[in-house]
Amino acid sequence: MKELTVKQLAAISGVTVRALHYYDEIGLLQPASVGANGYRYYGRKEQLRLQRILFHRELGVPLNAIADILELEGEDQVGVLRQKGEKTMANAELYKGFSPEKQAGYEAWLVEKYGEPMRASIEHQKKSWSKRSAAEQKEFLEASGRQIFGLEQALAGALREGVDPDSDAVDALISRHRDWVAMMWGRPCSPESYSGLADLYLAHPDFVARYEATEKGFAEYLASAMKLHAKKRS
Repeated sequence: MKELTVKQLAAISGVTVRALHYYDEIGLLQPASVGANGYRYYGRKEQLRLQRILFHRELGVPLNAIADILELEGEDQVGVLRQKGEKTMANAELYKGFSPEKQAGYEAWLVEKYGEPMRASIEHQKKSWSKRSAAEQKEFLEASGRQIFGLEQALAGALREGVDPDSDAVDALISRHRDWVAMMWGRPCSPESYSGLADLYLAHPDFVARYEATEKGFAEYLASAMKLHAKKRS
């Protein structure tokens, strides 16, 4: 992965240049090098450190506490994204969700599995999405990508620590996950729909592979937590 200038890093991460300069000033995220022209350059290590910073910011951790947390977590930053031999992700993929091609594939799979009512629902969502400007779409995707990454990493951490998926702590995270789903759908996510989404996550091999790459057993853990959450609210 090539080094990025501060402007390039800001563009793919959604963090402002001003914020990156501030992170440098307080020692939270310093560039790998500074050129003779004064440009800051960020390598793979720094880019992954930024991802971890965004994760903790998503959980509401104040900046003055994040540096200490990162030190306690250790330096194996690549492990977050390369578990079980997963290939290194491209720069932009660190911060965004599914590609348009992948999304189209999932839509076709949903229509095939659930029929015409699902097609109508998808078309409704697409119409709502098309009303956004290109800038609004970009901002939305970047923000939602950071949000879901933080939530999934927090839930995967709960799995690693052996936290019961029926616990209040996990349910609080799952509530935020359900809110994220509703935001992505552009409509409320009922308990029944959320439980059905859990079934989808377990039924589609791409989703299973994605979640298992995050943490072994995570697909089942996430789906279980989602179903427990939905059952409590049915």
